[in-house]
Formats: sequence, structure tokens, C-alpha cells
Amino acid sequence: MKKMRGFALLGLLLTVSCTTLPEKSMPENPIILNQNDPYLWLEEVEGDSALGWVREQNARTLEELKVDPRFQQNEQEALAIYEAKDRIDYGKIRGDFVYNFWQDDDHIRGIWRRSPLQPYLDNSPEWDVLLDIDALAESESENWVYKGVSGLPPTYDRFLIELSRGGKDAVVVREFDAVKRNFVSDGFNLPEAKSTASWISKDRIFVATDFGPGSMTESGYAATVRVWNRGEDLSTSVEIARTPFEHLGAWGWTQFTQEKSYKLINKAKDFWSHEILIVGDDLNTQKLELPHDANFQGIWKDKALALLRSDWDGSSKGSLISIDINSHAKSDVFVPNLKSSISEISFTPDFLLLTVQEDVIDKTYRISSLGDSWELKDLMLPYGGTISIKSAGVLHSDFFYTYNDLITPVTLGYFKDALSKPRVIRQSPARFNSDGLEVSQKFATSKDGTKIPYFLVMNPGIPRDGSNPTLLYGYGGFEVSEKSQYWSKTGKLWLEKGGVFALANIRGGGEYGPSWHQAALKMNRHKSYEDFIAIADHLISEGISSPKKLGIMGGSGGGLLVGSVFTMRPDLFNAVVSQVPLLDMMRYHKLLAGASWMSEYGDPDDPVEGAYLRSYSPYHNVFPDKKYPRPMFTTSTKDDRVHPAHARKMVARMMEQGHPVMYYENMEGGHAAGANLKQYATMAAIEMTYLQRMLMDD
Repeated sequence: MKKMRGFALLGLLLTVSCTTLPEKSMPENPIILNQNDPYLWLEEVEGDSALGWVREQNARTLEELKVDPRFQQNEQEALAIYEAKDRIDYGKIRGDFVYNFWQDDDHIRGIWRRSPLQPYLDNSPEWDVLLDIDALAESESENWVYKGVSGLPPTYDRFLIELSRGGKDAVVVREFDAVKRNFVSDGFNLPEAKSTASWISKDRIFVATDFGPGSMTESGYAATVRVWNRGEDLSTSVEIARTPFEHLGAWGWTQFTQEKSYKLINKAKDFWSHEILIVGDDLNTQKLELPHDANFQGIWKDKALALLRSDWDGSSKGSLISIDINSHAKSDVFVPNLKSSISEISFTPDFLLLTVQEDVIDKTYRISSLGDSWELKDLMLPYGGTISIKSAGVLHSDFFYTYNDLITPVTLGYFKDALSKPRVIRQSPARFNSDGLEVSQKFATSKDGTKIPYFLVMNPGIPRDGSNPTLLYGYGGFEVSEKSQYWSKTGKLWLEKGGVFALANIRGGGEYGPSWHQAALKMNRHKSYEDFIAIADHLISEGISSPKKLGIMGGSGGGLLVGSVFTMRPDLFNAVVSQVPLLDMMRYHKLLAGASWMSEYGDPDDPVEGAYLRSYSPYHNVFPDKKYPRPMFTTSTKDDRVHPAHARKMVARMMEQGHPVMYYENMEGGHAAGANLKQYATMAAIEMTYLQRMLMDD
């Protein structure tokens, strides 16, 4: 759900006096599950009454914060970071060019451009603008937000471009001719929907979109995959796969390699259960024999690669396995130990590139196939932070990599091939003063005795008297790891101002592989919250912070995390920033894409799971006779993934009960809560000014 960055995103009945999470039990008063909801009207996203309420709350929040001189400074400093001309111009290698999407103060919506490879490597790119989104939006009177492109190899003369109105997940897809520099008017063009479209050949694509009644799942994604031939009416395209209404969705894509191309379909029952089909030239499909919960990575040299989420056929959970497409022979490519997990897999024509995190620190290997065995060699990249392989592909041997940590700006490097030595081609300037700051890794002990790691950024010489304003950030869901990466905005607006920053690695994430994630699934969600509370307690017991000086922040599933924790332990925090959150866990499955997350959180309509969900649902666990820190909730009207009503209703309920609360809803921007750099800067100013006022002022 955090990334669906792709989709990518708690525990029992708490009485008014509860301060810790109890063991599993049923709620004492199940009838409360059927209580009427007085704020259902706020679920009407664009309703006049709802938007009137939103504008009133926005005005109140801005009126209060803008009188603080720090607001304007925060906004200017954040915008300077977002619009910096010396930002790294990350690119993706496609054919003979490096393609880049760029936004700055002159290109608010952005430009899509390309440069020949060698000038780019020499740090003197020769940019050629292919599409100006600002000009397009103006000419068509549309609020276009660029969402991405898919190119047709090997020449990349044609692209499928995704454009969103206001930043929503729903997109318009248009075919673009890179030679003629225009959209193909009678080409592969799709109206707005939560679609996926990908190339099979120049005259044929996979398309999964809204074809009318019965064509979408209850999660709002396409239930069918069709093959659309050029010149053919979309309505007559051939359906080759379908998934049931109650499943997550289906989509198709082609994996182009130097030897051959593989047409593939994913029929997803939910986030963790998939059926992978190989499509023949006759459009018949054959199921790839993998366990349903395996994380399919692709096909390389006629070998299907997958990460296991459960033990299977002699291979252990968390392993990377290979299955020969022809002989069906299976082998273990890499088996992590108890302290490590696989975080990233990439392909080149001759090698696999494998990034492994051990205690949440990355190391990357080159892997070659030796018949029935595999050879691993360390790529000897910097150690201590986060490594990411960029732009690797089986059609070319070269690729980029990045390295950074919480106080070290990003280095962008280049490999001519996986056997060569890396070449640094870009170094991002520091965006904040980190003199005296150190990054350390600490471990807190959760309620059940599990050691929970977290990163801590601070000056080691600070007093240990609980006086230090401290921000604790967490997510803990969907097998997503929180790594030591350079947080420019947080560094400038928080660390440079004297704050301490802690980054939690709680269960529910992917820091130690599938087991770490599964430990907090569904009826075990309280483990995530116990872990987060344990880190907060550790920060306090070590004298780094105190309840008066401790704030928490999280977005999406992390917004649910902090929303739940502050209602459970209001005594532990003095500030809460809950961004684009889930908060009503009894109706989340009925709002937008919420049904797709039931494999993560559970089914509210199931008597047992529903009772458990209600026990930590923030919307159902805020009470008029309890004292809470004054929280800040932020969201976006155009978020068509996590419904803005979660935050709206929570704020309305807290206001009704007489609790102090702050709210801001960006009127566009999608799940990222911003459609352009200026909106991101304003949101940063809102959240950071709030935190500074709550934690840095006496």
C-alpha cells in the first residue's frame, strides 16, 4: 500500500484505562460494532457539504500556523530542496538514450526528456524535451500529473504514457510517437481508469481496464486482461484471463530479453497470493508452477525466479529460487540467514544482481549461473546504508546504482557491465548541516521479548535528560523495509533545527524477510504497535526524549500505525502526524481500494477478525473522557487509494468529543498528497511547523 513506491501499503478491545496492548481477546460489547456512523457524509469525496467542511478546517489550520514565522521559512527551505537545480537527474537507460522526468520552478508539472548516454555519463547531458506536461495541461485545460511511461524495445520509438487528473491512481493512457514527437491520435489510447497497459509488439498490447459492468474487482482494479490489436475496436479485443470479483485484480506484461520474449499475466487473489501465467503465441495460457504466495521476479535465461514467502519443496521461506522453464528443475539461488533478507533483484543479460540487507544494512552481489549451481561475488559498493540498483535490464549490460544513508547524500554510480568497476557520475550536495550528527543502530525489546532495531540520528553529545525534541517515524506493513536513506526535508527542517530523528524497523515490514512481515499480519497486528511503543519507551528510558518531547509520524499504513498507537498510549507522546491514513478499520474495505488490503489487515465483516480490528481502529477508540496529545491529520481529496474520509471522520469525531486536533487536506495530489513541488513544500511546512511548535517550544 505504501508502494503498489507498487501498491505499495492492529490489538484488542482497549478499555478507557488501558495503556498497554493486551493479549488476544474478544471485545466486551460486540454490539457496538453496529453503532450508526454520524459522519458517513464525509465519505462523499467531492460532496458540497464535505468539501465545505474541508475548506473550513484547512483555513483554520493555515490561519494558526502561518502566523508562526517558522512556517514561511520551512516552506521556503523545503521548496529550495525540491526545486534545487543541482538535484541528481536520475535516468533510465532505454536503447541509446537516458530518459528522465524533471520538475523545477520553471517546470511545475514537469518535462519528460532524454539525452544520449555518453554526455549523461560525463555530467553534461544533452537534454531533448519530448513532452512538456505544463504546456500539455494548459493546451488541454486539464490538471495533468505525469505518472510514468512504458517504452517498446529495442528501438523505443513508441511509448505508452500515463497521465493522471490531479494525481489520482486512475490514469489516462496515450500512445506517444517519439520520432514524430506527438501522441498517436488513432493509437492505443485508454480513457481514465485504474488501468494497466503494456507492449507485446508494435501493433499489439496487453490491456487491463474498465470495460463496464463486471470488468472490475471490488478493490477497483481490472478483473480481466485482454489483447488489443492496432486498428481494432477496444470493445472487441480478446479476453485471455479473468479473476473473480472478490480478488485483487489481473494484469499482463511482456518481459523482453535478448534471446526471446515472454508474455506473462498475473492473476492476483490478494497482495500475497498470485497465479502467474505464460501466454503462448496462440494466446493460450499455461500456469507457472510456483507456490501461490511466491513473489515472482521474472524469467532470466529460461529460468523463472521467485522469492518464497513460505517453505516449499525443500526450500526455506525467504529464499530466492530458480525453476527451469523447460526441465522444471529447481535450485536455491540464495538462502538468507536469520539476520538478513533479500531486498532487491535485478537482471542483466549475463548476471543477476542481488541486494541483501543484513540488520537493515545493504550489500549487493553479482550472481552467475553455473549449470546446477550459482556463484556470488560482492560488487564492493559502499557499506553502511542503502544501495539501490537502477535501470538494469536484460537488453543491456550497463546499469546505475545509488548509495546513501540518513546523513550521507546520494551517490549515483554507473557500471559498464557487472564485471567492471563502478564509476561515480553524480554526487548530490548536502541539503542540511549534519556536522556533529551520527547515525547509530539501536535495539529495543518488544513486549514478547523480540529485539526490534531502529536507526537513531543525533549528536552523541546531547544531554540525556529527556529534553531533546525527538521524531519517531514508522510504517510496519506490506513487507516494506524502512532503510537508512537521506531524508533531505527532515534533515533541514528537523535535524538542523536541533531535533533527534528515529526510524523504526518494526514487524510487519520486510526488514528480516517474510517472517518479519507475517509476524504482524491480521490478528497479530498488535505486534507492530508493541514494537513501536517499545522503541518509544527505549528513547525515553535512555534519556534521549520524554513524553513531552516525543512525536510520531507515519503515512498510509504508517498513518494507521501512529493513529492506533496514540489512542492506545496517549501518555507517551506530545505530537502525532498521521499522513493519508487508514483510521476507520470497520469500513476500510468498503472505501476505494480498501478491499485489496484484507489479506494484510483482516475482514471487518468476519465476527472474529472484525472484533479484533475494532479493538485498535483509531476511529472507534477515541473517547471523550481521555486526554490525548493534539494530533495533526493530513490527506488529499484526490487520493483514490486511501479514502480521505478516514482522516476527515477521525477529526470530526475528535472535535465532537472536545479534543484539540489539526487537519489539512490538499485538494489534489493523490496518495502522495501533492501534485507538484510547491504543494509538497507547503505540506512539509504544515507538518514540520506543527512538530516544531509541539516539541521544540517550551
